Amino acid sequence: MTIKEAQETVDQWIKKYGVRYYSELTNMVILTEEVGEMARIISRTYGEQSFKKGEENASLSDEMADVFWVLMCLANQTGVDLTEALKKNIEKKTKRDATRHWENEKLTKPNPEAPSK
Repeated sequence: MTIKEAQETVDQWIKKYGVRYYSELTNMVILTEEVGEMARIISRTYGEQSFKKGEENASLSDEMADVFWVLMCLANQTGVDLTEALKKNIEKKTKRDATRHWENEKLTKPNPEAPSK
């Protein structure tokens, strides 16, 4: 499925099952909530925090999909074609950062905090 197809699928789902889109402001708040849920899983899986009882089966992929879903809702509501936006964003980053990261000693030196493989 392409990003465009995903946006269309979300739009069709909203119209069939969701009655209508929430307002842009409500969806922005929901997006923030979903990012927080994703952050909770990452902090407990890769950071120092531990899962609370009942949280052990939380799904990172499901939370990422929730974030993407709400982002697509916002894009649909505001007329943003995420495929085109991503293409333009990659072009911008490529021009701006063509050598920047290779010149960053923080990135090119071994990271002592990185887990060993």
